[in-house]
Amino acid sequence: MKKLILVSLTFLLLFAFNAKSQIVDEGPVDGLYNTTDQMDVERTPVPLPIIREADVMWSKRIWREVDFRQKFNQKFYFPIETQANWKSFIITVLDALKEGEMQAYDISNTDELLVPITYNDVVGRQTDSLPKIMRRSTPPYEEYDTVIYTEFDPTKVMRLRIKEDWYFDSQRSQMMVRIQAICPVMIKERNGEEITEPLFWLYYPEARNVFAKSYVFNRYNSAARLTYDEVFWKRLFDSYIYKEENVFDRRISQYAAGVDALLESDRIKKSLFQFENNLWEY
Repeated sequence: MKKLILVSLTFLLLFAFNAKSQIVDEGPVDGLYNTTDQMDVERTPVPLPIIREADVMWSKRIWREVDFRQKFNQKFYFPIETQANWKSFIITVLDALKEGEMQAYDISNTDELLVPITYNDVVGRQTDSLPKIMRRSTPPYEEYDTVIYTEFDPTKVMRLRIKEDWYFDSQRSQMMVRIQAICPVMIKERNGEEITEPLFWLYYPEARNVFAKSYVFNRYNSAARLTYDEVFWKRLFDSYIYKEENVFDRRISQYAAGVDALLESDRIKKSLFQFENNLWEY
């Protein structure tokens, strides 16, 4: 009896050891080197320069929008299916919200970050209900009313709004920019029309801790790994201005349309750089 128990315990220990070895084994290195070693390093965001109120001689708040459908911005949208160390921007944000690593804020008319919301709030608000008339598949093929529910689809997030402050730093004698908040935007289709729906605001200085550890595909050099934090502070994105700080608190779309709106956006962009150039004499 004792021998039987001893043999059984030995068999169980060998089985447990074999199962553990199978889990620990990561398989062959699929690449030139083991990229997981780089991912395990705790990366932190690059510290931003300290701003003194006395050094800011001029500032202006700008709102701009990044469209993920533009070729230069596709790094935000892809991949559709999450891979080992590669996620799309919205999946990175949603995972951080779910784990409590980020704080989302409710959308307000003034774009202020006042009311915190949770991951469940974000997903729950995007569960749409669409009334529809259906026809039964059996005689007498009568019609009946029903409601179709659609869950939150991250692939519909195709834009990103950025709220930033441009300022001239007299200590450094240069124009600088500081991103304050970002807002993912969904694009939906209703009644044959394309509508935009902002989801929530994120306070960018706090979100940098997550973005600094989230890698982005570099189409020019796979060995030079980029993070979302580097994409933002290095300005590696294409965007257009949809609002500047003004006395009427109006967006460009409220007083210009079509080509005129594009020209107005370009005018605001040029005025920022012209202001800096006009401070110097050559």
